[in-house]
Amino acid sequence: QMADPFLYNTGERSPYGCLGHEVQIEYLKAYVCRPSFYTDKAVIVAHDVFGWRFPDIRYVVDLIASHGYITICPDFFKGTEPWKSTDHWSDFADWMKHHDPMKVDKEADVVLKYLKEQCGAKKIGIAGFSWGGMAVHHLMLKNPQLTAGVSLYGIIRDSEERYNLLNPTFFIFGEKDHTISLDQIFLLEEKLKQYCKVPYKIKVYPGQVHGFAQLKPEDMKPDDKPYIEEARRDMIDWIKMFV
Repeated sequence: QMADPFLYNTGERSPYGCLGHEVQIEYLKAYVCRPSFYTDKAVIVAHDVFGWRFPDIRYVVDLIASHGYITICPDFFKGTEPWKSTDHWSDFADWMKHHDPMKVDKEADVVLKYLKEQCGAKKIGIAGFSWGGMAVHHLMLKNPQLTAGVSLYGIIRDSEERYNLLNPTFFIFGEKDHTISLDQIFLLEEKLKQYCKVPYKIKVYPGQVHGFAQLKPEDMKPDDKPYIEEARRDMIDWIKMFV
């Protein structure tokens, strides 16, 4: 029995009334939230294993939109079942085989085309959480159209071609994340120093577990709240600097 990597209970979430709406883009469904004023800047949000309908992810989409970005979370699982809190961790590796965060290029292109042609976006960044953090790391190595990325606790896969980022990327981790060791984070830092030619940043937030940064305000524990808010501010600041 594998330990549950998400230390918050996803079964008991407070309900969330979303500010945006759902759209169909080619073969993809997506959740979109727009700011109240015109902008030509956009951010793609890459969801975690719980998928594009998970309330916490929609909360983050709305939050980024409130800072002046057309924000969109496409269904990177293409209509297949997301992971559920009732699923068994022994099946997780098999589920991941069919939901590979390195195989998101086609979906990213569909969404980029939509943002440029339908929404008039000229600069587009991306932020992703957990599974989505891995997708962001992958896309920042492959897709030059993304002007900046924020990867939040994406499990680090080490190989020589993982460090030559195309555009500025910020990596956010929790100190107590038992899916990502501090050793892996130090290695990432070492390799980026060696290979990366664009601005990057790595930050570890004290005492925080996997999944900490997308909690809604009413689900936060008082001790964690300052770190959650700091991580979100840091994410927005990085986006504002480069997008």
